[in-house]
Amino acid sequence: MSCFVGTKETAFIYAVTSAGLVHSVTRSCSVGNMTECSCDMNLRHGGSAREGWHWGGCSDDIHYGMSFSRKFLDVPIKNITGKSESGLAAMNLHNNEAGRQAVAKLMSVDCRCHGVSGSCAVKTCWKTMSSFEKVGRFLKEKYENSIQISDRLKKKLRRKEKSQRKIPIGKDDLLYVNKSPNYCVEDQKLGIPGTQGRECNRTSEGPDGCNLLCCGRGYNTHVVRHVERCECKFVWCCYVRCRRCETMTDVHTCK
Repeated sequence: MSCFVGTKETAFIYAVTSAGLVHSVTRSCSVGNMTECSCDMNLRHGGSAREGWHWGGCSDDIHYGMSFSRKFLDVPIKNITGKSESGLAAMNLHNNEAGRQAVAKLMSVDCRCHGVSGSCAVKTCWKTMSSFEKVGRFLKEKYENSIQISDRLKKKLRRKEKSQRKIPIGKDDLLYVNKSPNYCVEDQKLGIPGTQGRECNRTSEGPDGCNLLCCGRGYNTHVVRHVERCECKFVWCCYVRCRRCETMTDVHTCK
């Protein structure tokens, strides 16, 4: 639906999809599951034993993963619009690239020691990607601090707030045009179920917590009685004897 186009949520979806493709393809290259690529061989000649380390092992070839992602995700956007000069297309392409930049930015260096009796006289080092969970957390932070841009493209993407237009937009920033609809309140036309009646966790500070999930409306508490078979024992011969156990549980639901 048009109301969801260009929102913070769609920005995150574009970024995390692009990042996921880079991560998956690059990992497949490193473990030898793809014939078109393998490890990053460009690093093999860096460093020296005299300096105490050298490149070796199997560095993740993120360049191939990023190139594959651009061809797979960016080219269709350009083909559909005919060009990448429309504001929405340019924004989507930027968010795709932001996802790729997140994977690249979180690359780390792993090393292994070599030497007599376990000494670390020389280290063999290689570059590796961070876990996708870490990439996801990074993009979640970018989502929470995403930048609203003008829906009118003038040579380049620019912030909606005129007072902030001199602040540059980073390659790994997430961009959106339209404000998100209110997901807290039911809207059948938009397919938004709202959060009224949703079960929540009173003690949680996370997304399942009542404070966040109930959108500040508060919550109701009611007691649920559970009856189940318990303390079952096998009696010779030949049946199982059980007790009936009752438990009372507090259940919290959003107002």
